[in-house]
Amino acid sequence: MYFAALLARTEDGWEASDTELDDVETLSDLTDLAREASVDDDTVLVLIEQEDAWFGVVRVDGEEDPRIYVSDAAAAARSSYGEILLTDELLGRDPDDDVADLDSLDLDGTEDGEPDEDEADEEEAPVAKGETVPSGPIGDREVLADLGVDVKGLLALDSTDALGEIAEVLGAADVLETVR
Repeated sequence: MYFAALLARTEDGWEASDTELDDVETLSDLTDLAREASVDDDTVLVLIEQEDAWFGVVRVDGEEDPRIYVSDAAAAARSSYGEILLTDELLGRDPDDDVADLDSLDLDGTEDGEPDEDEADEEEAPVAKGETVPSGPIGDREVLADLGVDVKGLLALDSTDALGEIAEVLGAADVLETVR
């Protein structure tokens, strides 16, 4: 079972609203949804959890790029909502990994030789699409640090009620509970 909510910071504290993610297909869609809930371009947190498996926090501050934290990338990767958060950038993937390098093709369609073994050993290859996603936390571990949830506290959260604990620190437990 999934739960998703938006917490928008206002002058008077936090406002919560539950949100349907059925029409959200990309991180960009999710970011747009958060920005619509923003009051005066203030902070909006998108909180997503899959019961006892993983939770994610997406922080949107005005027009800045979203900041993302996922408690367990491997568990989230098995979820349609988790896949939205696990962007190529977050996973260290090259988005063009699955696209053929047209410059390395001869006119007859064959590839130019194999890469030099010394060059292949020098750099660690990014995680290619189709490979396993690392288990454990991934993303911006300081996503909530200025709001009172430091890195150590974030990493210590148990997936069973992480969003409730985050809301408690933010002073938003009551408003989050109203939409749960």
